[in-house]
Amino acid sequence: MILTGLVLIVLALMGAPLFAVIGASALLGFARSDIPLTAVPIEIFGIAETPILLAIPLFTFAGYLLSESRAAARLVRLSSALLGWLPGGLAMVAVATCSLFTAFTGGSGVTIIAIGALLYPALVQSGYKEGFTLGLVTSSGSLGLLFAPSLPLIIYGIVAEVSIDELFVAGILPGTLMMLVLAAYCLWMNRSNRRPISDFSWREVGQAARESIWELPLPFVVLGGIYSGLVAVSEAAAVTVVYVLVVETLIYREIPLRKLPGIVRDSMVLVGGILLILGISLASTNYMIDAQVPQMLIELVTRYISSQTTFLLLLVGFLMVIGCILHIYSALVLVVPLILPVAAQYGVDPVHLGIIFVATMELGYLLPPIGLNLYISSYRFEQPVLTVCAATFPFVLILLVAVLLITFVSPLSLALTGR
Repeated sequence: MILTGLVLIVLALMGAPLFAVIGASALLGFARSDIPLTAVPIEIFGIAETPILLAIPLFTFAGYLLSESRAAARLVRLSSALLGWLPGGLAMVAVATCSLFTAFTGGSGVTIIAIGALLYPALVQSGYKEGFTLGLVTSSGSLGLLFAPSLPLIIYGIVAEVSIDELFVAGILPGTLMMLVLAAYCLWMNRSNRRPISDFSWREVGQAARESIWELPLPFVVLGGIYSGLVAVSEAAAVTVVYVLVVETLIYREIPLRKLPGIVRDSMVLVGGILLILGISLASTNYMIDAQVPQMLIELVTRYISSQTTFLLLLVGFLMVIGCILHIYSALVLVVPLILPVAAQYGVDPVHLGIIFVATMELGYLLPPIGLNLYISSYRFEQPVLTVCAATFPFVLILLVAVLLITFVSPLSLALTGR
């Protein structure tokens, strides 16, 4: 059994598809038990009965459409018109636009590539140091995953069987906190740089708003509908994809119709990977439950950890390590079923646990040796990975403070939910 586990780990490290590794472990586990192997395909096809699952391909497709259009450029121009006149205003623009763009696209790497290309040269030309600029763009790219319509929160809700509407509401204050601490650090570091990038101009605000007139209602309609409870998440996803498709292809005409099949293919490849991993992981989870793995893990942890505080500290450290090794979607379906019952033993609310999980995974994207955003930023801005790591380190410390506040001040996550 141990040898088999080591072989599967080596295969994963060598680049074998994650769903194949998880599936093999589930099949081997079921083969050693009295449970028929038909449980695996039943579990895979069983996720199709989850209504909320419809939101994943719809939001993913909408995010790909936005990333292919000039929506990022319009968002940067509008944010610059509103905030660029402040000292350090362009840094605040970077934090705000990256957070919003990541929330809708669901991927921090897409944000670094799409918005970083606009903000990086603008920040350098405005007098910001290159190291600071590199760290800011890299770290800001991981913000926004706590805001609706966050795909990680949707997947956590499915795996943990928690209300996704409550998760979206719970993410408002923690997500805002992470933005504010990063913006405050940017203002502090550039307090001596009093040169704004531009004077405030109502004319520029008006022109930027008119340029974005069709995209401005999107956050208010989608987020307002979800947060108010007027529409379900899957309904909001359908509205989002239809609206974005009409705006970007028929009104702005920035995405030719001939490109749509390619965008559909690329987005659905990602969705297919997520759903396949999710289905097989649920089968693997069922085996672990039958094998009483969570109970054994609870016994092991409670033997050495007696307080909730110690557990939460170890949880944050563990998730930071996981975040720099695994993609967030893989980590959600692999780790959540194991830590959920353990966290319950220490009185951690499952909604609060979801916010801790996603917030810490955001931080994991920035951690060496293999944090995803470090390599994306290195490739995009043609900088050595060690240079990116050094530039990002102060921002990691600031965001770590925010993650610890989110972890130990549970009302930040639960106050708006009424739990």
